[in-house]
Amino acid sequence: MSLNKDTPSCTIAVTAQSDVAKPIGSTLGQRAVLPWIGGFLRPYKARVIAAIIFLFIGSLAWLSLGQGVRLMVDEGFLQGNGNRLTEIIFLMIAITAISSSAIFCRFYLMTWLGERVSADIRLKVYDHLLTLSPGFYAKLRTGEVISRFTADSTLLQSVVGSSLSMALRSSVTVVGGIVMMAVTSLKMTGFVLLAVPLVLGPILFFGRKVRDLSRQSQDRMGDLGAYVDESLHEIHTVQAYTHEARDRILFNHRVEAVMDAAKGRITYRSTLIATVMFLSILAITLVTWVGARDVIAGTITSGELSAFMFYAVMVAGSVATISEVIGEIQRAAGATERLIELVDTPVDIPTVAAPAKLPTNVRGQLALKNVRFAYQNTKNEGGKDDLTQEVIRGITADIQAGERVALVGESGAGKSTIFELLLRFYTLKSGVIELDGIDIAQLNPQNLRRQYALVPQESVIFAMSVLENVRYGRLDASEEEVIIACKAAKAHGFISAFTDGYNTYLGERGVRLSGGQKQRIAIARAILADRPILLLDEATSALDAISEREVKQALDRLMEGKTTLIIAHRLATVLNADRILVLDKGQVVASGHHQELMLSSDLYRKFAHLQLIM
Repeated sequence: MSLNKDTPSCTIAVTAQSDVAKPIGSTLGQRAVLPWIGGFLRPYKARVIAAIIFLFIGSLAWLSLGQGVRLMVDEGFLQGNGNRLTEIIFLMIAITAISSSAIFCRFYLMTWLGERVSADIRLKVYDHLLTLSPGFYAKLRTGEVISRFTADSTLLQSVVGSSLSMALRSSVTVVGGIVMMAVTSLKMTGFVLLAVPLVLGPILFFGRKVRDLSRQSQDRMGDLGAYVDESLHEIHTVQAYTHEARDRILFNHRVEAVMDAAKGRITYRSTLIATVMFLSILAITLVTWVGARDVIAGTITSGELSAFMFYAVMVAGSVATISEVIGEIQRAAGATERLIELVDTPVDIPTVAAPAKLPTNVRGQLALKNVRFAYQNTKNEGGKDDLTQEVIRGITADIQAGERVALVGESGAGKSTIFELLLRFYTLKSGVIELDGIDIAQLNPQNLRRQYALVPQESVIFAMSVLENVRYGRLDASEEEVIIACKAAKAHGFISAFTDGYNTYLGERGVRLSGGQKQRIAIARAILADRPILLLDEATSALDAISEREVKQALDRLMEGKTTLIIAHRLATVLNADRILVLDKGQVVASGHHQELMLSSDLYRKFAHLQLIM
């Protein structure tokens, strides 16, 4: 198997850590996290309001227990009134029941909102990812995208459904507790408030640090996921070259990078929790000492001091809870920023506001006029995209409707790139490509791509059934039409041999099929699509001699009346072409029939002897 230089290079499993792609966050601005999440909560504002109401009910019910403690001490214990004590106990039980019911409703609603928001974010991110061109995925590894798509949204789900709810509940408890403390004793409340800045200071300082370090930790996790996806996807190559030991070392480096990023976050978060706990307990202890002296002096009653201490403990516990969950919230903020960056990634294939319309019956006439193109995946010394390395250098060609044109040339000559430009996966540096006289840049990309049926050299098989794989070419096709297409592609025989026939699950990337079987499924898909232009990237390269002859017959029928471009590596392919374009270093250097080129083109003659005829 040869490397195809026509497409941008991809990172392989042996990539050193220093070659890790930079996250797109380094080039995109940040947006406010809370307004962004609020946009996803807005459609469910009724549930949000209900959750907030139940949150207040639950918190206020717990706060009212402090007054129950005061009454129990002053009117029960100290007065020796057993009946009054019983009444107060039943009152406290009723308040607890109300609070528990409110907690159930609040927990259910917040957890549901967490799941729903996470699902909506995944839908929005995936919808946007489908609009980004292959050029985006050539720069950012798929594994990192998957990490952002899954791990980051899962973390956000946990925070919205749990941590945020705890933080809100604790905040209400802190405010309500301070109010009730003030009602009980302004003097002692004043002492408590003196400690508030001492507690809030570490929360603000360490919380910001935790957020920044959480973002770094998530980036390292994305790098780790990308490497796992990469090495396991290419496990055949890894094991064939006994590269396991080296991959273990490289994987270990990435695991340690995750650990190093986590150490700082853990340190700051642990310091935050310990500092807040110490300051809170210290404040309670000092205030208790002041309160005990006031009870001795007769300034306040024992019940009031008990109620005050009840509220103080609740406030301290709530502050401790806030300090604990603030780390999770800051982690979620970092993860959300990464998701926002994906959603904010601009679509790199621009579309016009009022796209041109193709005729009802597209003829399939193509014209390339002085087309120039360079992949934007190389960097110059300044770190900016270097567009000087042109892959296509001023190609001009007219392809008539129904014509069969073969593209030949050495690897890296630009053959596959032409296919990608015709499909408008990339934007031209200069020049124009026309379909039936219309500049394809003026067309809606999806409408344009509906005119092409693509059969790549490396056939793409999805993890679904045979029927669904073939129907990928035309979703509204009936099962009978799928079978007819498979018969034309000479695939019906081996499909029928499967236990479940056309309902057979083919496994991830078609692991259950041979190379030739994959190609025939891909050809059947193109036959079923029945589009006016065919792009065949040596569609029979993985077939044996007998199957190749049969499939060629099917392709000949398929190509009738259709404009066909074929990337050719075999003599039989070019002999059947109406015209041959010889490419060299991104330029068309010769054009004509096989016999003409054998006489007029030294490059074609050399190529024919070395590759086509062999």
